[in-house]
Amino acid sequence: MIRQVNVHGPGKIQIDETREPDPGPRDAVVRVAACGLCGTDVRYVRMGGLCRPMPLGHELAGVIESVGREVTGLTPGMRVVLNPTANGNMIGNGGSEGGFTERLLVRDAASGGSLFAIPKGLPMHLAALCEPLGVGMNAVDRSEIRPDDKVAVFGAGPIGLCAIATLQDRGVSDVVAVDLSERRLELALALGARAVIHVAERDPWLELRKLHGEAPLMGAPMAGTDAYIEASGASKVITDVLQNAKPEARLTVVALHEQSVNVSFLWVMMKQLTIRGAMEYPDDYTEALRLLSRRDLSAMITHRFPLERFVDALEVATEPNAGGKIMIDIDSEATL
Repeated sequence: MIRQVNVHGPGKIQIDETREPDPGPRDAVVRVAACGLCGTDVRYVRMGGLCRPMPLGHELAGVIESVGREVTGLTPGMRVVLNPTANGNMIGNGGSEGGFTERLLVRDAASGGSLFAIPKGLPMHLAALCEPLGVGMNAVDRSEIRPDDKVAVFGAGPIGLCAIATLQDRGVSDVVAVDLSERRLELALALGARAVIHVAERDPWLELRKLHGEAPLMGAPMAGTDAYIEASGASKVITDVLQNAKPEARLTVVALHEQSVNVSFLWVMMKQLTIRGAMEYPDDYTEALRLLSRRDLSAMITHRFPLERFVDALEVATEPNAGGKIMIDIDSEATL
């Protein structure tokens, strides 16, 4: 028997005992080393899951334990990270498997795109950042940001931090992080932001005009920011960006907005703004793994818990000022 974290109803989470995976000829079994706790996981617990019981966890790194006879390119003992939605698996997102477990069944690994080899020397708990890093990286890709652009990232949670780390890695030096959490803003500076704005203490638009200059529109001062990444989930950010952005500015929304947002398309039209959504991550995790190998993002992991303390970890994750990524260490022998 193995342990698996499951959602059993709204606010009801427990570590269950379940049977070992029973892989088929096209499947692989991964011994999970570490799995990150995501804001989406917190949301699933709050809403009671997409099914019941619902296995939880999708940001993981581990070691391949076995592969089916039709699987090529993957071998037992290989250290890997997971694309949880590849091949329709939806691992930890309503599928039949979840990453907060000791042994994970990866269905149809033979089709490729699910498991990617971890570079030598990259610790497992840092490799497990690959999935959220891919989300932040995709948001940057969608924004078409150039090295000389002035960028504002609203929301310095894990995804915003991953976007900042990606921008810094690509030579974008003028990045401003905006958030309500002092701790998260400290992390943003550590990961490459040039300046931060605490919105409870300062007007973000006044500060952005100071930092990025002004671009007047019909006599009204607009912020000189070229690109915005919305990673906060606050609907007011979107409306404020449209009102305060300069002509030709770009807005990429990567945060989940559960409620409708009132968008003034008069502003969009007059300023010829570009609005894009960013969902999930690139199909190939290779670039994210390379970034993790060449840059130290360990500051992003602010809490680590063993699997048996998952409930404690979840409680920390519900705190808005908790910090960065919360990592669950599942197999201590494989976390190096």
